[in-house]
Amino acid sequence: MPVSAGDGTHILVSGRVQGVGYRYFAAARAKVHGIVGYVRNLPNGSVEVVAAGPRVALAYFIGDLERGPSSGRVRSCQVAAIPLTEQFSEFSVRY
Repeated sequence: MPVSAGDGTHILVSGRVQGVGYRYFAAARAKVHGIVGYVRNLPNGSVEVVAAGPRVALAYFIGDLERGPSSGRVRSCQVAAIPLTEQFSEFSVRY
């Protein structure tokens, strides 16, 4: 079911999160939890996630993002509620 205008979650992940498969880890965990949105690398070395889904599923998803893949090291996850400005029907890795 597509998710459009409404509440979303913005997550900014910092640490050793680029070049370690973090985006693909996030996409796999989003699929498990039924989360839609996207993940992308930022030029400053952090990873940005925009996510939407049921509140409980988002909580589990954020917990997964805080742990990250075994090849990476998450230093921090900054989480903020945001209004969604686009419609999502799946979770994607953006380049």
